[in-house]
Amino acid sequence: MTGPAGRCLDEATRLDWLRLWRCQNVGPRTFRALVNHYGSARAAIEALPTLAKRGGGRSIKVATRDEIEREVAAARRLGVAFIALGEPDYPPRLREEDDSPPLLAVRGQTEVLTRPMVAIVGARNASAAGQKMAAMLARDLGAAGFVISSGLARGIDASAHDASLATGTVAVLAGGHDRPYPPENIPLLDRLTGTGAAVSEMPMGWEPRGRDFPRRNRLISGMALGVVVVEAAERSGSLITARLAGEQGREVFAVPGSPIDPRASGSNRLLKQGATLVTEAADVIEALRPILERPRVGLTSGGFASGGLASMAPLLPLTPADKSLREPDQVPVVAAPDDSLRDRIAALLGPAPVSIDDLIRLTAASAAAVQVVVLELDLAGRLTRLGNGLVTAA
Repeated sequence: MTGPAGRCLDEATRLDWLRLWRCQNVGPRTFRALVNHYGSARAAIEALPTLAKRGGGRSIKVATRDEIEREVAAARRLGVAFIALGEPDYPPRLREEDDSPPLLAVRGQTEVLTRPMVAIVGARNASAAGQKMAAMLARDLGAAGFVISSGLARGIDASAHDASLATGTVAVLAGGHDRPYPPENIPLLDRLTGTGAAVSEMPMGWEPRGRDFPRRNRLISGMALGVVVVEAAERSGSLITARLAGEQGREVFAVPGSPIDPRASGSNRLLKQGATLVTEAADVIEALRPILERPRVGLTSGGFASGGLASMAPLLPLTPADKSLREPDQVPVVAAPDDSLRDRIAALLGPAPVSIDDLIRLTAASAAAVQVVVLELDLAGRLTRLGNGLVTAA
């Protein structure tokens, strides 16, 4: 993170973070590993070309400062701000994930990102009944104090956003803020930023592609306490969101549908697999009550009476120290590992996941040396980072 919870980056450091985040082959886990190892984003950027070369890859594209300054200027023209991991307005549930984006581009009212959130997703070609149900759930959950998150898609997503405009809703975009999709929902996007927010991890100017939507879905579920699926066909994006929610430890809910309607086949299957059945907002509220704690200060209208869910904040365990990003003044001196260690680690990698701790044990090398080699192979495109400190050959 940025040190103690709630600390804000200075603008120079924010630019360095954004520059590192936009470099080739740098994903969320790689970003954290680089800054934890080198002490700052700036030091990590300087090390990137050498790391990739030692890892056996071609030279990687390093984002220039001019490119980042142009992106920031374009963002400001749209009213978009960059919120860093660990800053007060960064979504607290998302902060717990080891693949949380180091920076989020946010347009609108950033305070909604810190409130208890429920995601509502479903079919783009939703039935009239499905859209009515999504709107009812969104409206009632909003009245209970929850922010509604979704993906701005046609059908269920749009119905959930529209019904929660008054109480706060978050649209997660698959592309850059200047490339929202679908175009017909741009007026809805503009309205929701008045009381809610739009969020993206992608650069300005980025046109969303098919593979960007699962990335968007992981943010939708990651920010929320739970995900409600209203109409979802088999092999739909909504089921991807539900799967990601389960992997992230979120509650998964589903609205039952007609067994002869293919739009409900996926959501009905979720119920068979153990998702909580939902016919009204109270079903969601009761399931989430155990993971809400301590009265919040400053909540005003739109909730239950004192002591109800609207006066509660989500349980936010402290982030483990080993996930924290180092302070800029804690830059270590790192010696380059020898070639033999690099060859031994590369030989140990395969399609089956292996932990970095096991690599340290099997090579009898220092943790720092192994971490450097993992970074080299990662940036060279020869290694894939998974969750929980696991890696595989790319």
